[in-house]
Amino acid sequence: MMEDVQLLEAIERYIQGEMNAQEKEYFEELRRTNPEIDQLVVEQTHFLRQIGNYSDRKAFRSLLQETHSKLLENGEIKTESPKVKVMQLVDKYKRVLALAASIAGLTALAISGLVSYLTPKSSPVEIAQLKKEINAVKISQKKTQNEINTFKTADKPAEFRPAQPGKFGGTGFLIDGKGYLVTSAHVVAKADSIYIINTKGQYFKAKTLHVNDNTDIAILKIVDDRYQPIRLPYGIRRAKAELGEQIFTLGFPRTEIVYNEGYLSAKTGFNGDTIAYQIAISANPGNSGGPIFNHAGEVIGVLSGKQLTAEGVVFSSQSKNIFQALEAIKADTTAVTIRMPTQSNVKGIERVQQIKKIEECIYNVMSY
Repeated sequence: MMEDVQLLEAIERYIQGEMNAQEKEYFEELRRTNPEIDQLVVEQTHFLRQIGNYSDRKAFRSLLQETHSKLLENGEIKTESPKVKVMQLVDKYKRVLALAASIAGLTALAISGLVSYLTPKSSPVEIAQLKKEINAVKISQKKTQNEINTFKTADKPAEFRPAQPGKFGGTGFLIDGKGYLVTSAHVVAKADSIYIINTKGQYFKAKTLHVNDNTDIAILKIVDDRYQPIRLPYGIRRAKAELGEQIFTLGFPRTEIVYNEGYLSAKTGFNGDTIAYQIAISANPGNSGGPIFNHAGEVIGVLSGKQLTAEGVVFSSQSKNIFQALEAIKADTTAVTIRMPTQSNVKGIERVQQIKKIEECIYNVMSY
């Protein structure tokens, strides 16, 4: 339907920052008042990122093939070029290439009707019709996403994560099973909308309750009726951790949860910052906001940032800053009651079992 194409065109122009001020203001009002449109924006952004990831992988393979050909031509290697494999790859992704081309063609249509389509003159009947069309577009989009995922088979190169305008990714974890989470403040800075995704791929809408840029701590609340409260298996430690203490973290540097382990290398952060730790652990941008656990399964910190000038130097905000954040929320309002566990129920069990019990409480945080 032409209306579906117009809606997708509007969403893509919004994601790419191509709307003028009046269009953007009206569209953001639509997002605030219509959860279906807001959800569709999130799914379309995720979909466009998948298309971008595919393009990057294709470019990477082309570079490998070109390098291989040059080495053959210069006589530096003697093996023959795997022509059959290359043809198989072309055939394998032919449908995805055609799909990407068709999407590009669709987004070029109906520009002239976009302004009138988004003007605030729409009647209640038109709004009701728009909701129906949104549902149809969402179903169609999910089918397209599934088709692309079907072609994401083995032999992948390393993950590429190209930045999307206005989008930031990180990790968060529950501090109260009723739906209260902690993440890094810089992950949700200037966010209009926040969605979190669990290890099962379920989306939940969240909002910011408290942000402290100094400690790099943000408290979020899940505001989604589909969320079911859970019991936390770990506790939040108030006391400081010890130098050399073994630690581990779970986070989302990519779309699946990733485990890393290391140790506390300094009791202070960058330039002796007393509200942070320096930790020896492998971390990437998507790990920001992830929990730092000790061997007993107690949260001793929140992974905050990586010093780019020094390889392997990572910092975390201390867990005491979470308690300070809760005190600040309590001072601002009595309407919010957060009961944060301090005792760990996974102490003394092997690491694999600890992870199995903990991972359902860790979320991928997506800010828009």
